[in-house]
Amino acid sequence: MSGDVKAGTLVLVGCGQMGSAMLRGWLASGAAERFEIIEPAGPSAFADNSVISLHPDVAGLPASCQPDAVVLAVKPQAMDEVLPPYRRFARPETVFLSIAAGKTISGLARHLGDAAAIVRCMPNTPAAIGRAITVACANAHVTEHQRALCDALLAAIGESAWVAEEGLLDAVTAVSGSGPAYVFLLIEALAEAGCKMGLSPELALRLARSTVAGSGELAVRSSDPPSRLRENVTSPGGTTRAALDVLMSSDGLSALMQRAVAAATARSRELAS
Repeated sequence: MSGDVKAGTLVLVGCGQMGSAMLRGWLASGAAERFEIIEPAGPSAFADNSVISLHPDVAGLPASCQPDAVVLAVKPQAMDEVLPPYRRFARPETVFLSIAAGKTISGLARHLGDAAAIVRCMPNTPAAIGRAITVACANAHVTEHQRALCDALLAAIGESAWVAEEGLLDAVTAVSGSGPAYVFLLIEALAEAGCKMGLSPELALRLARSTVAGSGELAVRSSDPPSRLRENVTSPGGTTRAALDVLMSSDGLSALMQRAVAAATARSRELAS
């Protein structure tokens, strides 16, 4: 745990794919002394853990429960129905951490009260393997200690960063929240192009998948910017240069990606509530 920041009691509302990924990371890092899990389906994989209590709804929480953090990991469309009973935990010592896409801090505060300490964040699906990048934004009631606690909780699924302006989360959603889908599409497209050039589907997919994964890891580990890494692969008059002349044309990959991210940003703004 970063800085040994640790929660006494953590309430996790929703234990689906993202909630389960976070919980596994928290258990491994010792993020809290006690976990109270609210999940109607009952995440049986965690049923035998002595530091976890499972509840089908908020009514099952003990009356004495005073969590340091309440993590909201339910689907955005269910948030307005699920959230009102949790207003009882809206006290200065409790921070609410929401990973629901499109649910604004003001929208959450309508149910939790204007004095609630609320952090809204946008993780992405590599959380399933501990490689997420999550961007968070806090309201004025969140203390430095609570920020540090949220950082520690998010560290369980990968990296985290903060923005001061909540409106920037729309662009974050478009770049990193939706971004894994763009990368998966790149793998699909690269494999399909390989097939068109005569490779078997199995080999083309293996080449595309490993090339994207390895290149991404190189970009993470290297101190060079992506532009330098690209140049390192590109010989004048060579095969890579021939491909980049297509991809870097005026209507090539950069222009296409800008249109895609702009469309996703606009849609995120439309969905915000």
